[in-house]
Amino acid sequence: MILDGFLVAKLVTHWLFGISTMLSIINPIGLAFVFHDMTRWLTARERARLARRIALNAFIVLIVALFLGARVLNFFGISLEALRIAGGLAVAASGWRMLAAEPARATEPPSAMDTAPVDRMAFFPLTLPLTTGPGSIAAAIALGAERDTEASGALLVAVLSAVLVSLTVAALIWVAYANAEAVARRVGPQGTVVATKLTAFLLLCIGAQIILTGVTDALRPLLAGMS
Repeated sequence: MILDGFLVAKLVTHWLFGISTMLSIINPIGLAFVFHDMTRWLTARERARLARRIALNAFIVLIVALFLGARVLNFFGISLEALRIAGGLAVAASGWRMLAAEPARATEPPSAMDTAPVDRMAFFPLTLPLTTGPGSIAAAIALGAERDTEASGALLVAVLSAVLVSLTVAALIWVAYANAEAVARRVGPQGTVVATKLTAFLLLCIGAQIILTGVTDALRPLLAGMS
């Protein structure tokens, strides 16, 4: 067998930890309301196609961050603590902007309707920074940097868990965004506003927690030296 029972258990543990970490920041269900509000002028078919493109883009972004992010940090001499603080600030700022923003009016369709505007908005702003923003990229880099690849079979587990986490998150984004219109229609305009504001407040709290973790990790050696 390629993976024995111990490695399978380790793979599941890494997958669950990675999923819980990424979904606490990305929150596809909450962001689906924001996605729907930004794409009101699209048809259901165009929105489904756009959701698929965003999910694919998100998968690529997460894979790159998980596998290459730590090397980029090492190249520029950036610590994980600094990454967490910067990523937390970005998440908190994004949540605050969403929380303070006025409810958007229905978006008017472009004057010249074709597929070009849809294709252009697939990566920016709907993938970056809406879906996989600085906070989720920072979390993915931190997950990749903390992988143990020295033990026997650990490298295979690390690679498989990274791919599975990225695939699962991308699939959940696809499902949530593709069904955003149906969910928004069920909860109504007021429910959509409430869900969007709750998502923004959660992002603000998550950003504050990431900053607190980064500051705590940075100060731990200093506090240990003083004791």
